[in-house]
Amino acid sequence: MASRREFIKLSALSASSLLTTRNASGGIQGDKPIVLSTWNFGLQANVEAWKVLSKGGRALDAVEAGAKVPEADPKETSVGYGGLPDRDGFVTLDACIMDEHGNCGSVAFLEHIMHPISVARAVMEKTPHVMLVGDGALQFALSQGFKKKKLLTPESEKAWKEWTKKSEYKPIINIENHDTIGIIALDAQGNLSGACTTSGMAYKMHGRVGDSPIIGAGLYVDNEIGAATSTGLGEEVIRIVGCHLVVELMRQGHAPEEACKLAVERILKKNPSKAKDIQVGFLALNKNGEYGAYCLQKGFTFAVHNNGGNNLYHSKSNF
Repeated sequence: MASRREFIKLSALSASSLLTTRNASGGIQGDKPIVLSTWNFGLQANVEAWKVLSKGGRALDAVEAGAKVPEADPKETSVGYGGLPDRDGFVTLDACIMDEHGNCGSVAFLEHIMHPISVARAVMEKTPHVMLVGDGALQFALSQGFKKKKLLTPESEKAWKEWTKKSEYKPIINIENHDTIGIIALDAQGNLSGACTTSGMAYKMHGRVGDSPIIGAGLYVDNEIGAATSTGLGEEVIRIVGCHLVVELMRQGHAPEEACKLAVERILKKNPSKAKDIQVGFLALNKNGEYGAYCLQKGFTFAVHNNGGNNLYHSKSNF
């Protein structure tokens, strides 16, 4: 899509942001504080998160602030406002958030709300539950003061109507057609938190939910070890409980990039022929501030903001 190609042009970004082609290794040391986000739009998300972290703020507040940036951007067709709809023309949103204490909140199949990540946080902090879905999630959001908004923009509606002429469903997810922003952070106090938010796969079946709102699949945080988030075809991430796996691999002593690689290879091993036609990527950060990423296909980028600036990297891949 043209908007995706335009987005890669980084001239509009701050001077501290740059695109580098070097691969980030699992042993990279990030000074505290540090925040990581998936894909190119992670640069803008990191800017908002850094405003919190640089002042000694909590990682939880930082990841929520960062995630809200693409949620509110009508030009982003895979997250929040402006997201491409399902095959029936409805924009449905998924999000989850997790703090340093193991508290977590999630919403799935949520409509009409600009910031599902903030609703997920409200679920975490104001209910005895972890996940609310569908109309129940909407009613809860409204009770908390969130306002209904039409999320289907004219541009996304036009793209959907064009799609209905052939209704071809090709769930290949990469830089031109990705589906998630995952954001993980380590604050100055040494505490970790993470968030994940998406409008899901374009033209999905009505009611489909991927990995993004599933704690342990699209996001997992263990304040003793590290945090991980994922992007790509959510069904494959769910099948291996991907982000929990990455964190547990770090617990076993693997560096972040190696842990991400091992998780990707588990997906590859389960179905090698299918893996060549899909994208899955993991992004991880450990308690020491070391970070890394790995994906199936070339094209997965991630942004890192620490005291050295806000930079974009290409993940290593299998193919």
